[in-house]
Amino acid sequence: MLLLVAPPAQERPLPDFNTFAAEVKKHLARDEERQSGYVFNERRVEQKLNAAGGVTSESVKIYEVYPGLGDEDRYRRLIEEDGRATPPDRLAKQDSERRTKAEEYARKQAVASERQKEAREQDKARREVSAAVEDIFRIYDIRMLRREPIDGIDTIFATLTPKAGARPQTDDGKIMRHFKARAWISEFDYELVRVEIEAIDDLSFGLGLLARVHKGTVATFERRKVNGETWLPAEVTWTASARVLLLRRLRLRGVSEFSNYRRYSVDTKTTISAPR
Repeated sequence: MLLLVAPPAQERPLPDFNTFAAEVKKHLARDEERQSGYVFNERRVEQKLNAAGGVTSESVKIYEVYPGLGDEDRYRRLIEEDGRATPPDRLAKQDSERRTKAEEYARKQAVASERQKEAREQDKARREVSAAVEDIFRIYDIRMLRREPIDGIDTIFATLTPKAGARPQTDDGKIMRHFKARAWISEFDYELVRVEIEAIDDLSFGLGLLARVHKGTVATFERRKVNGETWLPAEVTWTASARVLLLRRLRLRGVSEFSNYRRYSVDTKTTISAPR
């Protein structure tokens, strides 16, 4: 008896690289910019490690994070530390200091020259981000390899390997040359869903006196689609080493988890979670 078996369906081809890359470029943005219109919670875990990688101490802090004023850093309102809720008087002190800064910022914004200065600074920051994005495609040999699902999202898995002799045009690009990466990109939203970055050699900061990233060090960045509309940071992990007073070396590891995103407005209410 002759048995006829249909051949397996051919997997659809990966997207055209140039077309896909052009769309991805349009969607690359700093996490700070993505989060600027939101209030959210950040749970930050920082650990000190011994030479064997064991944890010698751990700090866990939970912040309620608000957009910054102008070009300043975001307002992180510490609401819990190591499982204990922040005392009300300490919260009141934080909020009072923040209100003072907000009032000062409002006074400055009433002056046209200050508004123009801030607009110029924001425009400069956007140009710097755009230049850094161009450096990604200048420095790396990018290979799209296959499709991989992440939490039900179809992603394109790609590897990024520094090209020999690449000439970066930005300070960020000069750092990129020391890292390789693996990226998972949403096939239909063109958004970075997950990135793993690994140091391919040692990299020093502050002439090697402040911190050093060692070969093999890995950092990960994960994003999730919030309310079905915007891709926002979900988790960041990192490792590093540093020196205290140029003598004692510290090994550090950290995790930041982001949750409870809600759109920011001047009427956004502050709520403090009960201790867990």
